[in-house]
Amino acid sequence: MNKKLILFLLFLITLETVNSWAIVPLGFTAVWWALNALVLYFVVRSKKKYYGKNQKSHIVVFLYLIWNISSIVRGCFVAENYWEWKNLVTMGFVLLLPLTIYISTNRQMVQNIFHSYMKYILPLFFLFALIIDRIAYGVYLIPISFILLFLPLLTKKWKIAMLCFAVVGITASFAARSNVIKFVVPFALGILYFLKPFVGKKLLGLSRTLLMSLPIVLLFLGLTGKFNVFKISDYVTGDYETSNTGTDEKENLTADTRTGLYAEVISSAILNDYVWWGRTPARGNDSLLFGSQIEEQTSTGKLERYVNEVSVLNVFTWTGLIGLVLYFLVFSRASYLALYKSKSWYMKIVAVYVCFRWSYAWVEDFSRFDLSYIFLWIIIGMCYSPSFRNMTDGEFKYWVRGIFDSRYRKATLRKVRVVKQ
Repeated sequence: MNKKLILFLLFLITLETVNSWAIVPLGFTAVWWALNALVLYFVVRSKKKYYGKNQKSHIVVFLYLIWNISSIVRGCFVAENYWEWKNLVTMGFVLLLPLTIYISTNRQMVQNIFHSYMKYILPLFFLFALIIDRIAYGVYLIPISFILLFLPLLTKKWKIAMLCFAVVGITASFAARSNVIKFVVPFALGILYFLKPFVGKKLLGLSRTLLMSLPIVLLFLGLTGKFNVFKISDYVTGDYETSNTGTDEKENLTADTRTGLYAEVISSAILNDYVWWGRTPARGNDSLLFGSQIEEQTSTGKLERYVNEVSVLNVFTWTGLIGLVLYFLVFSRASYLALYKSKSWYMKIVAVYVCFRWSYAWVEDFSRFDLSYIFLWIIIGMCYSPSFRNMTDGEFKYWVRGIFDSRYRKATLRKVRVVKQ
């Protein structure tokens, strides 16, 4: 996949990402479907060129994709109306996004993707800022959050630039709590480099275990009524509010907006007997909270919500408990390889970040064909890549700086040619 094609696809994905917050429509459903199909087509076509053979560690990715494909196929027999077919196609593309793992195992490909964003898409932010809501600034700038993982490796100029853009993404709207978290956490993980003498592999391994298991433990405690992590107001005192962008309305930052979603999704799966297999991406969960509002728009006679804000609830609804377990294994295997089978400190930091995104998927992390979800799968692909895992800290420095400076890219390529010879 050449650089011009990468830039073209990345630009269109950016348009799709911010379309929901644009003051004027940037496209319509058929356009986004065509774009999604085009992206996946080139990913599949490029797989043979950029993906190494005999990758036994990728079996879990293969199984997860096969299960997702089977769920999409089953959806063709489940869909009964326009809205269900629309959801099947839209979310079917989302379920196929893990295909990007197969090309993101190639470090030159990943470098080109980040380079295209930094050189061309990022400067366009100042133009897009005029036509999108402030709450979407962080959504547009989300690739910056991934670069923050490698902040200590950047030159002084680019450190300042990345931090400035990160501050914009965070402060544009504090009501967008997800944006704040997605920038602050990678920044905190990135500066662990300076604490390297005090933070060993054992501590990172403990963090990995905690982040991978914590959501499951908290879910059990919530279901048994012993502790509900979403009822923050029960455990803290004081008023924590922020103003919504462009309005005088106040939003309570401690409000519980998730317990009701979990209750509806789980009860819907039990009542309709799709706990194990899922309802396919053609359908949603029965919803009393939102179903009547959605039914007014769709006139389907079904009180269903097709998509939730919480990523794992979507995975569970569409692909069932089997799909959710495979989803967990993809993250678990990726983090294990990056932490225990890599040479550089930075891949170990990436491992912890992947675990964080697994945990955060239980809180929010929308399931969409957008920059955030695509770059997440790219980062996961790096974990599965022997090429990335065999890089030393010095090689990582050249690779990261090569995103911004062609001199480092050329030096890296010369070194690779020498090694091959």
